[in-house]
Amino acid sequence: MRKILNDLFWGLAFFLATSVSFAQTAHNPIIYADVPDISIIRVGNAYYMSSTTMHMSPGVPIMKSMDLVNWKLVNYAYDILDDTDDLNLNNGQSSYGRGSWASSLRYHNDVYYVSTFAGNTGKTYIYTTHNIEKGPWKAISFKPSLHDHSLFFDDDGKVYMIYGSGRIMLVQLKDDLSGLKPDTKPQVLIENASLAAGPNLGLPAEGSQMFKIKGKYYLFNISWPRGGMRSVLIHRADHITGPYEGRLALQDKGVAQGGLVNTPNGQWFAYLFRDFGSVGRVPYMVPVNWEDGWPVLGVNHQAPDTVALPANRSLIPGIISPDEFNRRRGERDLPLVWQWNHNPVNQLWSVRQRKGYLRLTTGRLDTTLVAAKNILTQRTFGPECLAITAVDVSGLKDGDHAGLALLQKKFGWVGVKVINGNKFIVMVNAQGASPTESASIPLTQNLVYLKAACDFKDRTDKAYFYYSTDGNNWIPIGATLQMAYTIPHFMGYRFGLFNYATQVTGGYADFDYFRLGDKNSSPN
Repeated sequence: MRKILNDLFWGLAFFLATSVSFAQTAHNPIIYADVPDISIIRVGNAYYMSSTTMHMSPGVPIMKSMDLVNWKLVNYAYDILDDTDDLNLNNGQSSYGRGSWASSLRYHNDVYYVSTFAGNTGKTYIYTTHNIEKGPWKAISFKPSLHDHSLFFDDDGKVYMIYGSGRIMLVQLKDDLSGLKPDTKPQVLIENASLAAGPNLGLPAEGSQMFKIKGKYYLFNISWPRGGMRSVLIHRADHITGPYEGRLALQDKGVAQGGLVNTPNGQWFAYLFRDFGSVGRVPYMVPVNWEDGWPVLGVNHQAPDTVALPANRSLIPGIISPDEFNRRRGERDLPLVWQWNHNPVNQLWSVRQRKGYLRLTTGRLDTTLVAAKNILTQRTFGPECLAITAVDVSGLKDGDHAGLALLQKKFGWVGVKVINGNKFIVMVNAQGASPTESASIPLTQNLVYLKAACDFKDRTDKAYFYYSTDGNNWIPIGATLQMAYTIPHFMGYRFGLFNYATQVTGGYADFDYFRLGDKNSSPN
């Protein structure tokens, strides 16, 4: 009951704090959190969306909506992408910024398909299921890794992938999708798709998504002209092999990369995303009209701030959610909002070992947060957010570090470390060349409360850390973290619960809860 009341209270509080308008008008970004590289389909009255989470496990999140605005996580395509040293954080390797990239979501002959690719494994992956919300998924993988591909089922029964960067390629797959069709060669679809944005080339055209509408083929790509912004390019043809004619479809606010979806009543929208500072890449919905057989994106060629769709509701509990770590028989150990940083070691975490707590146990020695296994994460969100946890540190051993982090290359965390049997509350700031311990305060009790708050307004991108010994009186600690979206990690900041050892293994931290709010609230 406590958990139910807590979720209801903070869900309502968050809704009141973040809802821009109660009118039936949606505002962009549709989701003010890191949900990049989106691919959307409509099946009947329901919409499904896949996205990129790269090195996180489980991966390729599947979200559902009934209105294109309010989304809920319903599944993942896989538990782990592959069993490799970099995905396991072994032998000094990591998959930060890599893992599975842009996915392609399709529905064909009563089967759902999600395909993705990974440069670090050199493979293309295809996952299939008859039930996208419950699974199970069948996995196929093959080489090579087809960059930013679009899976496409044509009306004649042939299956293709369209892929590439700058030079866009077309390849036919085997009928069972287990690899490239023998005795066929990839062919050049468009020699230089970037030219549709002009000759001043920066980022070559990529992010392919192919659609067939009223007999014509429409290929969406992005490009980034030098000195300009991310732009939407559209090419169309009467035959899948071309010839294609292209045009610049949208160049506003850097909103780009995605495709088309229509509503049951015949409205068309482009789903795209925008780089939005350290919170990550956020989804936009842009209205589409048709003129002379071309989709025309935006309002006066701009991505509008509001869209004629139902109003945005809270991201809680569909995309992010508090967690009291109480589990009934038959419930998932972890709700879908949680993802592990890299592949987890499942023997070293539990929500059953101590009732009402998440226990993280160390299993090896590490020297820094980003090398640590079993960091449990959720997205941060805008425009302001905070997370609070209470952690029992009585099970820590000498050299252990446990607490609440904001995870990216330039990370920050507040937590507890143990030195010669003595406990200290510390704040670590990694915005410089190397992590710096900017505060250390002796701790004489085993229960401590930790808070991390993010300000993403106007791309301020600042984070603040606090601790409390009673859960009511909060004390700032350490330096302000200037957050930054970095390409080596290629992901918006994540809240993370962690415990890692530097001297001896087997220590454990027990997290009582994970609670959320806006910057000025203090959930309890």
